[in-house]
Amino acid sequence: MILTVALAFASACFSLALALNLLRLVTATTPADRVLAVDTMTVNAIALLALYGATWPLAMTFEPTLLFAMTGFVSTLGAAKYLLRGSIVE
Repeated sequence: MILTVALAFASACFSLALALNLLRLVTATTPADRVLAVDTMTVNAIALLALYGATWPLAMTFEPTLLFAMTGFVSTLGAAKYLLRGSIVE
C-alpha cells in the first residue's frame, strides 16, 4: 500500500516538474535556456518511464527508458556543441 502511494506521489511530482519545464521552454529568452529546459524535460520523462515500469512491472519498459536516455544525452551534446561552435561536425 505504501509503495503504491509513494509511486503515485512521485509520478505526480515528476509530472508537475515536466509541466513547469514546458512553461520554462515557452518563456525562455536564450537558446541555451531552451536547451536546458528540454534536457530537464528529458530527465523528467525518463523518471516517469522508470516509475511506470516500477508501478506495472513489465519487461518492455526498460528498453524505451534506456533508448530515451541515450537519445536525450546525444541530442543535448549536439545542441551544446552547436551553441558553442556554430556547427556540430568540425
